[in-house]
Amino acid sequence: MEAITSWYSALDPALRVYWGIAIFASVVFLIQMVLTFIGIGDTDGGDFDVDGGFDTTGDGNGDTMDTGGAIQLFTVRNFVNFVLGIGWGGVCFSQSIHNTTLLALVALLTGCLFVGVFILMFRQLMRLEHNGSFDIREAVDQVADVYLRIPGQRQGEGKVQFSFHGSVQELPAITDGDPIPSGQKVRVREIIGQHTLLVERML
Repeated sequence: MEAITSWYSALDPALRVYWGIAIFASVVFLIQMVLTFIGIGDTDGGDFDVDGGFDTTGDGNGDTMDTGGAIQLFTVRNFVNFVLGIGWGGVCFSQSIHNTTLLALVALLTGCLFVGVFILMFRQLMRLEHNGSFDIREAVDQVADVYLRIPGQRQGEGKVQFSFHGSVQELPAITDGDPIPSGQKVRVREIIGQHTLLVERML
């Protein structure tokens, strides 16, 4: 421990910051990964939804695991990925880039790159997880989590997510009642059209 402390204290102040960020973000990232693999923390509470218009199923209707065509860009998970990229970008490029401003810019770009790579990886994993034999009629009476806010009075669509036969399904949803925020549990009451669920808030 003393050797590590001495090594850290001997670092250049700027590099010390990048190492601190990298180590902290790596620990948080590993915790997130462990929680994800054991089934905890599948969604990020308090996320801001940004519609990226990505279709990961290839069928053109936008039914995806990543908000069904909406990539959630501003999430806790992506923030950790961004900080992780900044930290390791600063550490890795510090030997070849000696200008602190340029190094900071490269570190920020590395953070953006990390976010993009992890989003693409997540999309691919969710595509593999998609169960092609899923019958939407079996969704009736299922309990789901609202992933993308559902406007009230059928004024627009949101997204719900639920586990079915070992795979996670995400489908567009509407409601006849008041708006339902992200994270709220709902029950599927009816299938509207080909792939839209009519849901109601659970008390």
